[in-house]
Amino acid sequence: MSLAPTQIRPLSVWQILFCGGMIVTFSMGVRHGFGLWLQPIIQANDWGRETFSFAIAIQNLVWGITGVFAGMLADRFGAFKVIIAGALLYALGLLGMAYTTSPVMFTLTTGVLLGMAQAGTTYAVIFGVIGRNIPVSRRSWAMGVAAAAGSFGQFLMLPTENMLINSFGWQQALVVLSCVVLLIVPLAFGLREKNLNATEPTLPGAPAAPSQQGIIQAIREAFAYNSFRLLVLGYFVCGFQVVFIGVHMPSYLKDEGLNAEVASYALALIGLFNVFGTYLVGSLGQVWPKRYLLAFIYAARGVVIAIFLLVPISAVSVYIFSAVMGFLWLSTVPPTNAIIAQIFGVRHFSMLGGFVFFSHQIGSFLGVWLGGKLYDIYGSYDVVWYLAIALSIFATLMNLPIKETAIDRKVAAVT
Repeated sequence: MSLAPTQIRPLSVWQILFCGGMIVTFSMGVRHGFGLWLQPIIQANDWGRETFSFAIAIQNLVWGITGVFAGMLADRFGAFKVIIAGALLYALGLLGMAYTTSPVMFTLTTGVLLGMAQAGTTYAVIFGVIGRNIPVSRRSWAMGVAAAAGSFGQFLMLPTENMLINSFGWQQALVVLSCVVLLIVPLAFGLREKNLNATEPTLPGAPAAPSQQGIIQAIREAFAYNSFRLLVLGYFVCGFQVVFIGVHMPSYLKDEGLNAEVASYALALIGLFNVFGTYLVGSLGQVWPKRYLLAFIYAARGVVIAIFLLVPISAVSVYIFSAVMGFLWLSTVPPTNAIIAQIFGVRHFSMLGGFVFFSHQIGSFLGVWLGGKLYDIYGSYDVVWYLAIALSIFATLMNLPIKETAIDRKVAAVT
């Protein structure tokens, strides 16, 4: 029996997971290694660290801002086209990162171009394809698989990028990576959807499909819904904690007398254990309330950070902290996005996911900036660590009241 012309013809689950997972692996894997270029680039251009750090902070902010619009375009014209555009921008941005010699141009390429590229090749766009093609009964699990791919990319690409720098030099290594990210283009063809603008089929537990709902109506509906606002606030904390730890922990460990090798192993452990954490939480999201999973993750982060600060620091304590924190690292991604799709459906899912992710990136920007700013004021990272613990409590309280049930648009229309 053929599908009615008003329904979406789904892509194969394994096709989506392979192509989407590989795209996220390349995109997230490359960006996680940008810190390896800090020293070579500032030495070659005679810059201070703030020039490089500011460009990376702008990259996170641009990623968040343009993620909303990338989501809109993916919902309207298909993820396929957005991903290809993102891959081309990625290659161009990496070339600019290699050869620009002025701080302004470096910020425009490394900050703006690469931020736009990541918006078009990472979670919001890929999760939109998952939401439109994979049924509710497997959606959280599938998002966990895709998020785990990004984590594996961090584990895989960090040593690969370090090897490229040692073998070819920092500039040629960026040229090689600009060619590598173009592999995203053929992978995008595996996510080419049919009947994209058709009305989404009504599945058990899904909200009634808003056949005439436009972008403005979808935005108003989401931000008028308290659970969406709570989700946005909670995700801000995720961005703050992850980027602060990812960027500033190597310097913190150096201040504590540990060598650079410990920091590199610590970041690799975060990536490795994040693979398991995101997959497990994505699977648990099929059977447990996702708000409770999110509350547990944020609370556990606060506890883990507190213990890390209390015990005497050593290579062993750093590795244990990294493994446990890695398990909690991006495990917020599958349940957060699954809740969005579960409440509002998938017609405007990439766009709404982009708004939530924008909050994450504001947190990322502040995590990077405040980490350096407060260190300069107080001479240590203690205040920022305490702030990260306080934010864990805040995010836990924000996620507990979230209602995961599908929005009742019939009631909304009547009222």
